[in-house]
Amino acid sequence: MNTSNSLVWFRRDLRAFDHAALYQALSTSRAVHCVFVYDTDILRGLPRDDRRLRFIHASLASLDAGLRQLGGYLIVRHGSAPEEIVALAEELGVTDVHTCTDYEPAAIARDAQVAERLQAVGRAFHSHKDQVIFEKDEVLTLAGGPFSVFTPYKNAWLKRLAARPDTLAAYPVDSVAHAFAPPPASGPALPALEGIGFDSGEPPLPAGMEGAQELFEAFVDDIADYGRARDFPAEDGTSRLSAHLRFGTTSVRHLVRTAQQLMLSGAGGTGASVWLSELIWRDFYAMVLYRHPHVVERSFKPAFDAVAWDGDADADGLFAAWCEGRTGYPLVDAAMRQLNETGFMHNRLRMVTASFLTKDLGVDWRRGERYFALKLNDYDMASNNGGWQWAASTGCDAQPWFRIFNPVTQSQRFDARGEFIRRYLPQLKGLDAKQIHAPWLVNAEALAERGVVLGADYPLPVVDHDKARKRTLERFAVVKKEVAVVGDGDE
Repeated sequence: MNTSNSLVWFRRDLRAFDHAALYQALSTSRAVHCVFVYDTDILRGLPRDDRRLRFIHASLASLDAGLRQLGGYLIVRHGSAPEEIVALAEELGVTDVHTCTDYEPAAIARDAQVAERLQAVGRAFHSHKDQVIFEKDEVLTLAGGPFSVFTPYKNAWLKRLAARPDTLAAYPVDSVAHAFAPPPASGPALPALEGIGFDSGEPPLPAGMEGAQELFEAFVDDIADYGRARDFPAEDGTSRLSAHLRFGTTSVRHLVRTAQQLMLSGAGGTGASVWLSELIWRDFYAMVLYRHPHVVERSFKPAFDAVAWDGDADADGLFAAWCEGRTGYPLVDAAMRQLNETGFMHNRLRMVTASFLTKDLGVDWRRGERYFALKLNDYDMASNNGGWQWAASTGCDAQPWFRIFNPVTQSQRFDARGEFIRRYLPQLKGLDAKQIHAPWLVNAEALAERGVVLGADYPLPVVDHDKARKRTLERFAVVKKEVAVVGDGDE
C-alpha cells in the first residue's frame, strides 16, 4: 500500500498525459500534488512583453484544467524555484518530489541544489527522462564514447529504438489518477501575468495541450510534403510544434510514434522520415549540451576559439542592423522582422541569418545566439546553441568553414517569387521576382518607377558579400586544415 505523499514539479512538461514524472509519482504515492514555479532566477531580465510568458500562462490554464478533469489541480508559485519547492514540500508534508530531467547546465546545478536541500530534511528528489527519447549516455559509439557527427548518431539512435521499442510506450496518467490530491474547496486562481511583472495578452500561437494537438493534426495532414515544403518560408510547410516541444505541451514519444506509424503505412510519404530526423536532431543536441557543457560559452571544437570575430564599434553597428532587419539584404531583413514581430523564424532562415551574421558581418556567433534566445518563442538552449555553432562552423558536425551561404542565392532558391520578402518588407512589394532579391543591382530609375529609393525606403547593403566572403576565409585561416574544397564554397 502506498503511504507517501509526493509533489510533481512541472517545468518544461506542461501536460497532463504521457508524463513520466507524473505517472511515476501517482504510481508510488498515496496523494500527489502538482506545482509550477514562475522562477525569478529565469525570468530576471526578460522584457515585460515577453511572448513566451503569455504562451506559458495559457498553457498553465490548460494544464490546470486537464489535472482537474483527472481529480487533481495545479499550484502556481512565483519566486526562486529552489526556495519555493523546498518550502512547498515542507508545507504539504510530502516525502518525495518528482520532476522531469532537464539537461541545461544551470538546470542541472539547480536540481542538484534542490535534491541536496530536500535530502537534508529527509525528503527524496526523483528525476525522470521525459523531453527526449534517449538521453545522456544511452546512445554511444562502439568505442563507448559520445557521438560528434549526426548521421552515425541517428543510425545508432534508430538501431537502439528498434531494439527497445518500449522506449516509446506512453505513461498512462489516467490509469493512476486516483492518487491525485483533490483540489481545495476554494483556492487562489492562477496568478495573472501582471501580478508577476509581465504584460498579459494572447499567446503568440495556439497554446496548451489543445493548441499542440490542433497544430499536430493540421501538420499530419500535409506531412508527406514536409521534405520539400520545409525549405520554403512563404509556405506553411513546418509543424510549428517547436514551442510545444520546448514547453512540453505535447509528448515527444507521441510524435515519434506517429511518425513511425506514418512511415510504416506509407501515408507519410518521404516527409515523415525527414521529420523524424528533425526530432532526432533534438536528442542529438541535448546529448551534446549534456556531455559538453562548455558549448554554452565556447566553441565545441576548442581550436575554433582562436577565430577572431570583429568587436569594434563598426561591428556593433552591423549587429544592430542585423537585429533590426536593415542590412540591405531582403531575405535576411524579412527573416529578422519575422522574428521580431512574431517570435517565430523559419528553420531555413535561421541558417541564412546566422550565416550572414557570422560570415558576412564577422560578428561573434554568441551575440546572435543570445539575441535568438531573447526573441524566439521556442528557444531551447541545446538546439539554439547547436544551430548557431553549426552555422558559424564552430560546432560538432557543423557547416564547413569554407561553405558560406550567399544571401542572394538563398533568396532566389527558397523565395523565388519574393512572397515571403513582401510579407515582411512591404516597401519592396512593387519589385518583381527578379529585382526583389538584390535591389541594389537594379538601376535607380527602374526602382523609382516601382516606388523604391535605396537609402530612403530601403537600405543599401551594409557589406559586399564577395568581399565579406574573402574576409571570412582569412578569418578561419587559423584553423585551416588540408581540405579538398569543391567549388568556390559560396552557396
